[in-house]
Amino acid sequence: MALDKPYTDVPGTIIFDAEQSRKGYWLNQFCMSLMKAENRTRFKANERAYLDEWAMTEEQKQAVLARDLNWCMRTGGNIYFLAKIGATDGKSFQQMAGSMTGMTEDEYRNMMIQGGRSVEGNRYIGENGSAQVQNQPQGAAGKSAAANKA
Repeated sequence: MALDKPYTDVPGTIIFDAEQSRKGYWLNQFCMSLMKAENRTRFKANERAYLDEWAMTEEQKQAVLARDLNWCMRTGGNIYFLAKIGATDGKSFQQMAGSMTGMTEDEYRNMMIQGGRSVEGNRYIGENGSAQVQNQPQGAAGKSAAANKA
């Protein structure tokens, strides 16, 4: 029986709870394997073959290959484990966070220095704030990517 989860109404937020933990167990174990240099080398040499050694879903594997951290989180990934993928790719946590918001690294850093995103319009799904799906992505990097798809 599923528990009542009022926190699922927070826009743009994936809460890593027990259900997410179960869903992402093998994805997160894969990420932890990247702590060893020999595993990072094997992963970078043939990403798909290395991923196929793990009991992850195909969707999780595709999310990793796409380096789509939001997608990884939706499939049970924990950001602290997923950071190992970014580190393997030579990315800082700031670069990774920026990619998750559609912002460039500079835009993300500047937003955080200025106090972060406003809570106004971002407290629950019914509000029309900047974290809402229809208002994503906020940054120039995301807008550029969206324009290139059109």
